[in-house]
Amino acid sequence: MSTTQSERLRELLEPLVTSQGLDLEEIAVDSVGRKRVLRVVVDSDTGADLDAVADVSRALSAKLDETNAMGDDAYDLEVGTPGAERPLSEHRHFVRATDRLVKFQLAEGGEVTARILAVDEEGIDVEVPGVKGRKATTRRLGFPEIVKARVQVEFNRKDKKDMKEEEEA
Repeated sequence: MSTTQSERLRELLEPLVTSQGLDLEEIAVDSVGRKRVLRVVVDSDTGADLDAVADVSRALSAKLDETNAMGDDAYDLEVGTPGAERPLSEHRHFVRATDRLVKFQLAEGGEVTARILAVDEEGIDVEVPGVKGRKATTRRLGFPEIVKARVQVEFNRKDKKDMKEEEEA
């Protein structure tokens, strides 16, 4: 049974990332010109701040040097967090995206952009924004219905405090 370099690196590095209180979301080895780049993406339920990323980066670097897992050729190690428009693929990703606006591509062929209200083992409850003065509606999406899901960036989003103040005015 053959394993890829990424799978071997995941086996080596995931326990170290987990011991730092983070989840190993992604690992990839890419060639950029003559150089290799090991990209490691980490996250947690509360997010990973710069200090946590720096700490795990140092720990991963030491482990890679100690084990020579990347071989003798030069490489760059890049450790970061998922981007703002991260794809959601695991249950924990949907939980972390609660209260965020997400664009869903559905198995039945359509797509819907909605805010995640709640997540359980079978699926998610979402709020679909109203269009042209209509009120928002809620909808249930089962995980088997979702082909792709990606968090959307919101520049003008009002937080809960602003919405409450508007309602009281």
